[in-house]
Amino acid sequence: MPNASIDSLLSLMATLRDPIRGCPWDVAQTPASIVPFTIEEAYEVADAVDRADDDDLRDELGDLLLQVVFQARMAEEAGKFAFADVVESIVAKLIRRHPHIFDTEGNPVPADKRVYDAHAVDLAWQRIKAEERAGKVRRNSIPRRESPLHGVPLVLPALTRAEKISRKAASYGFDWPDARDVIAKVREEADEVEESLGQGDPEAVAEEIGDLLFSVANLARHAGVDPEEALRRGTRKFERRFEAMAEHLAGQGHSLSSSALPVMEAAWQAVKRKEP
Repeated sequence: MPNASIDSLLSLMATLRDPIRGCPWDVAQTPASIVPFTIEEAYEVADAVDRADDDDLRDELGDLLLQVVFQARMAEEAGKFAFADVVESIVAKLIRRHPHIFDTEGNPVPADKRVYDAHAVDLAWQRIKAEERAGKVRRNSIPRRESPLHGVPLVLPALTRAEKISRKAASYGFDWPDARDVIAKVREEADEVEESLGQGDPEAVAEEIGDLLFSVANLARHAGVDPEEALRRGTRKFERRFEAMAEHLAGQGHSLSSSALPVMEAAWQAVKRKEP
């Protein structure tokens, strides 16, 4: 479609959702039913970026945008809000959360009055988010006291959520001084996993492994590493080496299914030695 615009996508989505002329599958969807697709599309965007595949990234961004348009269309049908309200909301939020770039009217702040310190900007961002959450509590008349760790969605991948929760706790000063202290904690948790393995209690083992993973997420935060991305890379490395190991064994006339562990380990080490 030449000269496609957001308006053409909005119009297309309205047609797909039309009870008479629309697609039965699209008409049957609800805000909850498409959430899994939204999460999947976000991961596919991340994958395309990681592979530096611009063509795929263009397509995956389109798929992710469709999810936003889809949710907005269903909200509009229910009389809640429309896509334009979504855009207005994020524009206002970005201006509000960048007081070092824009004034309250959305005008650029003079260069000599801007803040260029990344840490100070991050602290201001967190403060403004906290104020926004407090405002939501007041507007919604929520009777309960808000948790100091509120605002990290449960739907996030576990490692990502662990990193964000620990970052929130750290904003109150509850944190290790540096990464070396976190390494000591990781070792401590690994020892507790080993101890629990000897107790024959699966629940205790699961709990201790959870503590270990949470500590590793903290270590990643202190090291300035995204734990989710680090795990993705580690998993891909294992996949690459495992496939190379299988090829190495095949070249020697062996197969994975018929090779003993020592033979596979020797092939694994041979593959590692060949890597740059």
